[in-house]
Amino acid sequence: MDHFPTNWGRPRNDAYDPYGTYPIAHRPNNGPKDAFADAVQRTQQPIVTGTSVLAIKYKDGIMMAADNLASYGSLARFKDIQRLQPVGAHTVIGAGGDMSDFQYIQLMLDELIIDEFSAQDGHTLGPAEVHEYLAQVMYARRSKMNPLWNSILVGGVKDGKRFLAYVDLLGTTYSASTLATGYGAYIAQPLLRTAVEGKEDILTEEEAYKILEQSMRVLYYRDARTIDKYQVATVTEKGVYISESRRLDTNWSFAEGIRGYGAQTQ
Repeated sequence: MDHFPTNWGRPRNDAYDPYGTYPIAHRPNNGPKDAFADAVQRTQQPIVTGTSVLAIKYKDGIMMAADNLASYGSLARFKDIQRLQPVGAHTVIGAGGDMSDFQYIQLMLDELIIDEFSAQDGHTLGPAEVHEYLAQVMYARRSKMNPLWNSILVGGVKDGKRFLAYVDLLGTTYSASTLATGYGAYIAQPLLRTAVEGKEDILTEEEAYKILEQSMRVLYYRDARTIDKYQVATVTEKGVYISESRRLDTNWSFAEGIRGYGAQTQ
C-alpha cells in the first residue's frame, strides 16, 4: 500500500491530475495544445536517393558510370551529386540508394584509409580489401541501415588484377564482369552482358566508354529517376580518374510516333 499522502486518491491516468497532487515541478501540462505540433516529426526514413550505377571490366581496368541526380522522393532535387568516389589509390566505389547512408560509408572508408596509411607498413588497401570490409560492415549493421539503402559497386586494379564486385545492405556479395544497381539491373544489365561478356580482355577504353554511354542513354529514356548529367570513373594501374560531369546526347523525335496503348485510329 502507498502511504505517501500526495498519492492518495491519485487517478489511474498519469497524464491527468484533477486533484493537483503532483509536485508543481512534475505536474503535467494539461493546457491547450497546438494541433499542428502532433504532426511535426523528424523523418524516420530519409528518402534522398540515387538510382543506377553501371560498371564493366575492359582490357586495361574498370569503368563505372552514374548520373548526378539525388531524388527527394519523386522530386529531382539535387542535380550535382557525385555518386562515384575514390577510395585510396586503387579503388573506386559507386552507390545507389540512400545518400545519407552513402555519406556515412564514405566517412568510415576515409578513416580506414587514414589508419592504413598511418601504419606505414608498406601495404595499401586494394579493391578486394575494401569490398570485404564493406561486406562485413553491411552484414554487421544490416538491422540499423536505412531500408531504402540499395547497394555499392566496388571496382579497382591492383598488382595487375582487375576487381569488380557488388555488396548490398544485407552483406550479399558477388563478382562479375558487368554490374548494375537500381533500375539499371533490369534495363542496362542485359545490354552490358551482351556487349562485354567474353570480350573483357579485348575491349579498349574507348569501346568501354561507348558501351556505358549508350546504356546511360537508355536509362535516361526509361528511368524516371535519372537525368542526362553523369560521370564516368576509370581505374587502371595508373590510378583512379573520375571525369567531370557530362551531358548525354539524346533524341526524343521517336516519341512523335507513340500514341499509347491499345488500338490506334490515327
